[in-house]
Amino acid sequence: MKTKSSSTFLTLAAVALHLVASSAEKRPNILFVFSDDHAPHAIGAYEGWLKSVNPTPNIDKLAAQGMLFENSFCTNSICGPSRAVIQTGKHSHKNGFMNNGNTFDWNQQTFPKLLQKAGYQTAIYGKSHLRGNPKGFDDWAVLPGQGLYYNPDMIFPDGKRRIDGYCTDVVTDLAVDWLKNKRKGDKPFMLMVQHKAPHRNWMPATRHLALYDDIEIPEPPTLFDKWEDNAPPARHQELEVDRHM
Repeated sequence: MKTKSSSTFLTLAAVALHLVASSAEKRPNILFVFSDDHAPHAIGAYEGWLKSVNPTPNIDKLAAQGMLFENSFCTNSICGPSRAVIQTGKHSHKNGFMNNGNTFDWNQQTFPKLLQKAGYQTAIYGKSHLRGNPKGFDDWAVLPGQGLYYNPDMIFPDGKRRIDGYCTDVVTDLAVDWLKNKRKGDKPFMLMVQHKAPHRNWMPATRHLALYDDIEIPEPPTLFDKWEDNAPPARHQELEVDRHM
């Protein structure tokens, strides 16, 4: 994950601690929606160069009615490590999950565990990429590794099974079903909906295959960047996106 605002989720651990200590009768529900490799210029609220061709009205509405982070930093942009940071509120060298070859230690403290102790119902659906069965959740269904875009396998508490459909729709349907039919209405909830899209290799739902056929995609302002004056990490990127097409 490489979103501009991803590091702000470190605050969730602090929020969880506050909720554990709170004695208020009415506690907020938490719906955590996660998209993977979702660049800020592909979110309309950030006024990026793709705003005209890639409208995101629902995300923009959330930004307009809530909070839009303009100055935030990603602690680790890789798939699994970014999720480990979110789960624990700790940097990668502290939570022990520094690259996708690691296995996450689910025995360490996480914010879903804290919320469970505070009386919350918790659930997670979608991409976890942390290996092992999730802990701190009353219900869950996660993709094995990166997962598939079409007819994905999902790992449930009682085993793995394949679900027909497009991954984003499958994950959304599982989350909605939990909200409508499985959670207890007398308890607050924390639901994590973690989508695989738009992570490469960029395979859309079949209904969207022709979405951009008649649209000219503008060139990014960095298309002909010389790179020499950029920071070392930027100078050493693959710059071979054609291999992922």
